[in-house]
Amino acid sequence: MPLSTTGWWAVWCVRRVSFMPYSFFALISRMRNITRWSLMRNTEKENVAEHSHMVAVIAHALAVISRDVMGKDADPDKTAAVALFHDASEIFTGDLPTPVKYFDPEIMSAYKRVESLASLKLLSSLPPDMRHAYKPLISAEESGRIFPIVKAADKLAAYIKCIEELKTGNLEFKPAAEQSLIKLNSLDMPEVDYFIEHFIPAFELTLDELDFSIE
Repeated sequence: MPLSTTGWWAVWCVRRVSFMPYSFFALISRMRNITRWSLMRNTEKENVAEHSHMVAVIAHALAVISRDVMGKDADPDKTAAVALFHDASEIFTGDLPTPVKYFDPEIMSAYKRVESLASLKLLSSLPPDMRHAYKPLISAEESGRIFPIVKAADKLAAYIKCIEELKTGNLEFKPAAEQSLIKLNSLDMPEVDYFIEHFIPAFELTLDELDFSIE
């Protein structure tokens, strides 16, 4: 005999009391609610989920450049996965504006500690059997030589955001664009130089100006 609406509700309540679901992916989905560049006047707002996707795409590209163009040992797939979760701790901490984060060494040190604790908290929201697979993706110290590529991709994504804002005439992002480019050039990474030379100019074009031809 089919259960009534009340019956289904009672069964659901019993199951909920006896089994609390793991919240990892529900928390990850909330990255879209965290706004970046909060102190800046934005033509188009950007959230952490959007930013993380772009960083993952660029990090994958940098690893491919490193492996296939530079002949180095690199793993594009793992690099993209680490990049996808690189800001996951901000689910708990929020996106701290750069001027605040780097205002004082003590603030920076304290924020790093908070980030580390937030990462552990997020990791604990997974079933125990899955945590070992996600720990290298969520904990920066676990990602080893991949970390510099992800950080470079993070800076490239920020620079691209600045370019897109400047294209709309929003000069609020002019100093940020200049500072971002200086930081990118100071990395001394041939993969970054290659990406800037071959791909960044296209971000300055309109849709009609982009090359859709097939070689």
